Amino acid sequence: MSIYFSGTFRHSVGGVVSAITKQLKLVNLKPIKKIQVQFDPFHPNAVTARDFLFHISNPKVIQTNINCAIRTNVVCDRSEPQIKIDLAESGSVKFLLNNLTVLEILQQINKHISSKVKEEPPSPTTAKITTKQKAKGRR
Repeated sequence: MSIYFSGTFRHSVGGVVSAITKQLKLVNLKPIKKIQVQFDPFHPNAVTARDFLFHISNPKVIQTNINCAIRTNVVCDRSEPQIKIDLAESGSVKFLLNNLTVLEILQQINKHISSKVKEEPPSPTTAKITTKQKAKGRR
């Protein structure tokens, strides 16, 4: 009896990329004051920190809080990569990236930090403009 061969030995990477894209759309940096990413470029897990920097530097993500500072510390002491997020209200969150992927980091940011964002109610001036515009269009 032989083992069935489907023609591929690897899993699809498209699922991971689409999951990262989905998480990036949910990221909101409003409660964050500063993000510090520290890594040693010769550490085997430094790829995760560099990928996180790439994704968090996306212009759409930065537009959620223009005042959020993103700092990079490149060290040469063989220390493990880490991300320290300082919150605007109080406290900080630290991620040690030894066994984490970018997807897991983004999920944790959305779970613990982006959930603190308070929804702003729509302003009444925009509602008045839309009703006036609708009335002009119907005439």
